[in-house]
Amino acid sequence: MANAPRPIPSLRWWIGGLLFASTVINYIDRQTLSLLAPYLKLEYHWTNSDYANLAIAFRMAYTIGQTAFGRLMDRVGTRRGLTITVIWYSIVSMCTALAQGLRSFAMFRFLLGAGESANWPAATKAVSEWFPKRERALATALFDSGSSVGGAVAPFLVLGWIYPRWGWRPAVAVPSLLGFLWLIAWRRLYYPPELHPRVSDSERAMILADKDEDKEPQAVSTTIPLSMLLKLPQTWGTIIAKSFTDPVFFFIAEWLAIYLKTKGIEPTNNLIGLWIPFIGADLGSFFAGWFSGYLIRRGMSLGWARKVPVLYGGIGMTLLIFTIFTTNIYVITLLFAIVTFTYAGFTIVANTLPSDLFHSGSVASVSGLGGTGTGIGTIIAFKLVGHFSDARQATGTHAFDPIVIALGIIPFIGMILTLLLVRNNEATERGLVRRI
Repeated sequence: MANAPRPIPSLRWWIGGLLFASTVINYIDRQTLSLLAPYLKLEYHWTNSDYANLAIAFRMAYTIGQTAFGRLMDRVGTRRGLTITVIWYSIVSMCTALAQGLRSFAMFRFLLGAGESANWPAATKAVSEWFPKRERALATALFDSGSSVGGAVAPFLVLGWIYPRWGWRPAVAVPSLLGFLWLIAWRRLYYPPELHPRVSDSERAMILADKDEDKEPQAVSTTIPLSMLLKLPQTWGTIIAKSFTDPVFFFIAEWLAIYLKTKGIEPTNNLIGLWIPFIGADLGSFFAGWFSGYLIRRGMSLGWARKVPVLYGGIGMTLLIFTIFTTNIYVITLLFAIVTFTYAGFTIVANTLPSDLFHSGSVASVSGLGGTGTGIGTIIAFKLVGHFSDARQATGTHAFDPIVIALGIIPFIGMILTLLLVRNNEATERGLVRRI
């Protein structure tokens, strides 16, 4: 016993920090192309439809990978599964610097999307393993906020530092080194709480006690077949919560530089417009995670504590529509920041619902299904963005108007459907899903 490793205080939050760092790196790697897009379009003579096809190549693999890797995480475990996929996408991101044209860019983006698709199912599963339900929303906010931080850091790293000095190829390759550094910490620190040699007895007991409380007499702890999961309204509520909101954020993440250029705003001279919306999403993530936990502590049911951010998220995202009426960088930035702040509340709930509703053997699978739904919605959206923005080039600053209006309305519809589908029902009584 004298040689036993010393427990790490609040180890679960160190685990949460690792998941946050993984998401930051994930987003920096994927953002490089969208930030460089206005300049690569000129160098390679791409249309908006060409760029849309590159974005769709990423999304096609991401869509398939969310479900495939979700099942993989439930089978091989979070530690091994995330190790494999981070190695994969870090190598692919580095190799993207070898691209010579549209086809090779599309191939590398497809492979990158496949590797990066594992992050959210894996992180959601890790949260379900390490955090009690009263902390899951905040833990989810922590790792999910990495997308906002990665999106905010990337413009400074890519456009502010590497690209002006050395060109686009180093701007793509250099950030990929971060994934290999992260893997060192991940392999040293991450194990399930039941097996971890450095978790304190009190923290382990707290985590396992919460899991015991969630167990019902007929609870199903093994992996539920996909055919059965797809019959449950709770599964579809989770899928819709992501599918009707995430494409809006991905539009902001991958088309914002081009959108600003269409408005007559030069991205390299107005970095504020590229990073403030991501800070808004970051603040919104933590606010929603804290607020949902606060409502639970005040006695509100778990279900309604999750639905409140869905409500203000669906309403707040409609403000995206008002960006069509202005070319002022500060007004556009403010509107996008409010949209991403409220979106973050909605998406935190969407990412928390699998661990709230489903038992451990199905958490990553349901999260993956939600990611697949997101991917399908994003592919459709991006194809329409490319088509309409090219067809409406003669309208100048209003080329994106129909798309932006649609993206402001769809999350509101998703809000209504999520509230209707996520409820206790006969499946809850049978133990197929947890009570919410």
